[in-house]
Amino acid sequence: MSWISAQQLSDMPEISPEEVSQALDLAADLVIHNLPDFTDRFPKAYSENGFYAATGNVDWTTGFWTGEVWLAYEHTGKTQLLEAGNVQMESFLERIEKKQDVETHDLGFLYSPSCVAGYKLTGSETGRRAALMAAKELTGRYHEKGEFIQAWGPLNAPDNYRLIIDCLLNLPLLYWTSEETGQDRYRQVAEKHIHTALSHVIREDFSTWHTFFFDRKTGAPDHGATCQGYRDGSAWARGQAWGVYGTAIGYRYTRRKEYIPVFEGVTDYFLRHLPEDLVPFWDLEFGDGDEQPRDSSSASIAACGMLEMAKYLDRERALYYRGIAKRLIKALADHYAVKDPKDSNGLVLHSTYSNHSPYNTCNHYGVDECNIWGDYFYMEALTRLHKDWQVYW
Repeated sequence: MSWISAQQLSDMPEISPEEVSQALDLAADLVIHNLPDFTDRFPKAYSENGFYAATGNVDWTTGFWTGEVWLAYEHTGKTQLLEAGNVQMESFLERIEKKQDVETHDLGFLYSPSCVAGYKLTGSETGRRAALMAAKELTGRYHEKGEFIQAWGPLNAPDNYRLIIDCLLNLPLLYWTSEETGQDRYRQVAEKHIHTALSHVIREDFSTWHTFFFDRKTGAPDHGATCQGYRDGSAWARGQAWGVYGTAIGYRYTRRKEYIPVFEGVTDYFLRHLPEDLVPFWDLEFGDGDEQPRDSSSASIAACGMLEMAKYLDRERALYYRGIAKRLIKALADHYAVKDPKDSNGLVLHSTYSNHSPYNTCNHYGVDECNIWGDYFYMEALTRLHKDWQVYW
């Protein structure tokens, strides 16, 4: 196994403004092409043989499709995208009103790119109402003992007193709600959670735990573990990418200076474990020469995090991380992006949702397929490179 050197990374080409525009045009066209199947229904979390099946508004991933619709609408201004986004916000309102499949911390993933985005773009009261209800539901998962938002399952489940690194991207829903309502509790919960998470999910070498457990009686930190990485001590690629973007988001809202070296450490660990084509394997333990699947979604997520954090760094470091993000997105656009809807109804190939190993508890699905968050974050990264984007998060 081997990884790309710092010199090799710096020698890789960056995506040009013209290439960004072309890739974003193509992505928007593909989203529009898929609207007949995915307006009243949603894509499943992952494709099978390159194609997403249609599903109801269930699971933790449907908000990413609506986010793609809004990004395509921002780029093209086409009415059919606006109409589809409005239809889907109604579905999200119904889901939260009926509390269908909302027993999860993933309410930010569900409601930020769908309803917060729709409200910001169109002033939709449906989107606003749904997102505020989702934020209230999310704060109900906060534990005073331990000061964190529980990831999955019933709050009284004895084996689920834990957070996961993904939740850093669910917190913007709470910050937005505080800004929108003037109620400071939402911001307080978000800031307590991010402090707890960054204190425990990041190891000394800046690799990350997927999940971290706390003592139910005292709230004391207990142990880290993985569910979706290769093994407990490895760095699951998507989790590391959530750490990159999540730390940048944390800094965006808190301006806590101590988060800057955390961001740099987590990001540089990610970059030191890239293969030669810049698209990570599903776990950063693996490199060139390993017969393992890729996770293209982690490249897009990390690129978005670098582009976000570049706004707040000194000029030299900002140019560095922005340049790296451009290299990652060029690698995806050139070699991983879908070019023809006959090949796939997704946007980016070769992602991994959940890959079983002898050392983890994962189900095995969505391996070497498209996944819907990978499509969304690829399109978000292109949008960030195309203009001064007003973030949904």
